[in-house]
Amino acid sequence: MLVFLKDYIYPPAVELLKQHAEVTDNWDRIEEIDAIIARGTKITADIIEKATNLKVIAKHGIGVNTIDVEAASKRGIPVINTPLSNADSVAELTVALFLMLERRLYEANVKSREGSFKTKGPSDFLGNEINGKTFGQIGMGNIAQRIAHIMNAGFGCKVLGYDPFVNAEEAAKRGFEKVETVEELLERSDLVNVNVPLVKSTKNLISREAMAHFKRGSVFINAARGEVIDEDALYDALVDGRLRAAACDTFVEEPVSPDHKLLTLRNFSATPHLGGNTEEALEKTGTQVVEDTLAVLNGDWSRAHRVN
Repeated sequence: MLVFLKDYIYPPAVELLKQHAEVTDNWDRIEEIDAIIARGTKITADIIEKATNLKVIAKHGIGVNTIDVEAASKRGIPVINTPLSNADSVAELTVALFLMLERRLYEANVKSREGSFKTKGPSDFLGNEINGKTFGQIGMGNIAQRIAHIMNAGFGCKVLGYDPFVNAEEAAKRGFEKVETVEELLERSDLVNVNVPLVKSTKNLISREAMAHFKRGSVFINAARGEVIDEDALYDALVDGRLRAAACDTFVEEPVSPDHKLLTLRNFSATPHLGGNTEEALEKTGTQVVEDTLAVLNGDWSRAHRVN
């Protein structure tokens, strides 16, 4: 078996893969490739068409927006992913970003380095507690459920959820009070997070029109995909005070350019797509994607999570 793998994944997982298959990091023998494991590499329709022996495409992670799933489906090639392996890491990062924004830790760090503070506990530099606030979650999947649990059990937040694919009864089981529209969720929430895949229906989901519905002075985080929000509208909402603070772990163009106008704002924080970038998540994800790929190549679908 010949497996394409170019991206960095957990090294012991690569060794496991090499015990059972030949591994290549180029397309020189593309017509011989049996499987593709992709973390960040874009798998285009052209690649899929040329890989005439291809049997499965495996995504290291959750989002498959870097894979032309439609082209794979037309050729009958299954696409699998690892939806649970990095959920804890992404959830923990999201909660950490809320804490950072509410306590203004990024600003405090910068000002401390600049020597701007002349006294301890400066009275003109106040943060906010998370405890007891209303938390709005867009999307109610695995990561969202973990975040909701932490926000409710850890901070006593009231948890609202919007997801058109989850009814009120199921939402309650997952720990959410379901709201029917994004606009209602934004209007009622002090803290808002979005966790949705990037598909046609979610592209620009948080549009300029939607931004106008944020409760004034609320806080927003996007650790999903950059394209689900309007970055220009986010900038304007931060400048005019509609949003008190925001953080993004994902951007339309990655890595984010240091010239991006959002990075000029001290009430905005950027991280370089670190959601699943922990030792634990990379070990779980790398191991799972290799084991699932090998299982599928051997005809065992019992553990694989198929997305098409």
